[in-house]
Amino acid sequence: MTIKIIIADDHTIVREGLKSLIDSMGRDIEIIGEASNGNEVLEMAEKTPADVYVLDISMPILNGIEATDRLIRMNPNNKIIMLSRHDNKELVKKALNFGARGYILKSNTGEELVNAIKEVSKGKTFLSPKISAFMVDKFLGKKHQYEKKKKSVDLTRREREILQLIAEGFSNKEIAEKLNISFSTVHVHRSNIMEKLNIHKQAGLIRYAINEGISGL
Repeated sequence: MTIKIIIADDHTIVREGLKSLIDSMGRDIEIIGEASNGNEVLEMAEKTPADVYVLDISMPILNGIEATDRLIRMNPNNKIIMLSRHDNKELVKKALNFGARGYILKSNTGEELVNAIKEVSKGKTFLSPKISAFMVDKFLGKKHQYEKKKKSVDLTRREREILQLIAEGFSNKEIAEKLNISFSTVHVHRSNIMEKLNIHKQAGLIRYAINEGISGL
């Protein structure tokens, strides 16, 4: 049985490398779509769902963790593997809490990625060996469930989108254009975010977004 996958990374050269690895090592794996950000993944998932989604954690506009959240909300049975340069424990925990079933470091071998795709397609969990032992103990022994931890601050979906774009350095005008909303609406959302977080400087918003996995910068 062929495993249909969608791969997402904002770097074309990375996607080409992934395709080459999968084509050469995963004969029973078919790439049915490529995306450069989370929004594109969601559009593809609605039109042509995949068996497994392989997502870069640090994509622009909508990152891998946020895209995972939306994919699971769309269909709790969606299976997602997160790709990352980082073995940061907090990022791993956030990815798994939001519903990812796999976490692979980009420094790993192609064979490991292919194995991860096969295992995750069966409903299993797959973590890179370099991920710390306590992560394995905490998550591999559990039947996978979508249980997102309660956030200390309740930001709306739109506020999280805007916060990610703020963290990526976009101005209010640019954010309005990207999200197809008015400048004044962006300003209102930005003010609400600052009020909820009690953070009133750009640097503070960026730090918060990175710490909460809203931005993978």
